[in-house]
Amino acid sequence: MPQRQVGPFSINPVGLGCMNMMHAYNAPISEAESDELLNRAIDLGYTFLDTATIYGAGESERRIGKFLKSRRNEFVLASKCVLAFEDGKRILDGRPEAIAAACEASLKRLQTETIDLYYLHRPDPDVPLEDSVGALARLVEQGKIRSIGLSEMSAEMLRRANAVHDIAAMQSEYSLIARNPEIAVLDACTELGTTFVAFSPVGRGLFAQAPLNPETYWEGDMRRAYFPRLADPHFSENMKLVDQARTLAEDLGCTLPQLAIAWVLAKSSDIVTIPGTKSLDHLKENIGANEVTLSPEIVARLDEIFRPEVISGARYNADGQASVTTECFPFETLA
Repeated sequence: MPQRQVGPFSINPVGLGCMNMMHAYNAPISEAESDELLNRAIDLGYTFLDTATIYGAGESERRIGKFLKSRRNEFVLASKCVLAFEDGKRILDGRPEAIAAACEASLKRLQTETIDLYYLHRPDPDVPLEDSVGALARLVEQGKIRSIGLSEMSAEMLRRANAVHDIAAMQSEYSLIARNPEIAVLDACTELGTTFVAFSPVGRGLFAQAPLNPETYWEGDMRRAYFPRLADPHFSENMKLVDQARTLAEDLGCTLPQLAIAWVLAKSSDIVTIPGTKSLDHLKENIGANEVTLSPEIVARLDEIFRPEVISGARYNADGQASVTTECFPFETLA
């Protein structure tokens, strides 16, 4: 398969996001299902797995450690700190001592001596970014992590962080319905030699092959309120655009998710992406996007259909937007 770089690592550009295995969308899957999913991913050629402390309150990390310990040399492992649960509530803790403790806990759950790529999951507004990045730099020196990443931060914060230590990756949402990285972050990544890691390239299920139905969302599904674009009245408006993409996918002979993933990868050779899934069929479908080549004309057509100003609803609700520093378009609202 074609390879792309993340820091010192050469990976398949379609990686596996391990959030919704335990967290955010619908019910978590069982241990047996996680075992099958994770090992099948490696068998199919996934070489980049992305998890975080907060996913299932550490359960995603624990299952990766349990079920892939014997295959640790077959994939690049990414995890994240700062964003966590405490007493059932989301917290941000970017203090250096908290980051060191979080890394130790992640290493134990992951059953590994080193995490290949370790992100600041969110900026902690109460701690200078330079202090948090400095803590990660010390973990690199100690051999506990191999490279440093940021998640959901601005171009300005990327530059500040990179002045402390080379930043291998900037992770943020990027898809046909979430094009905020095009404002400034993608250019900053190119300038600094930082790989952009696009999460939710399938639009949190909006570009699923079987049309998404908000009425079937699980009770705890974050799409009910946390992501306004995925709930009505905005959902129905955005699906009108998705129908146009579905027609393009049919004409190209690929699935709609493959089209969405291929569009992300076509935007730059310095982008990799991490669609998540609980489904073995979707696992195979997503990595198959590597075989979909989009012409410049098709990319431009999709760019036009999904112009940021025609997307209905905000990317995050007010609480979600308050925890990130990603740039917003001037016409975006929190409604």
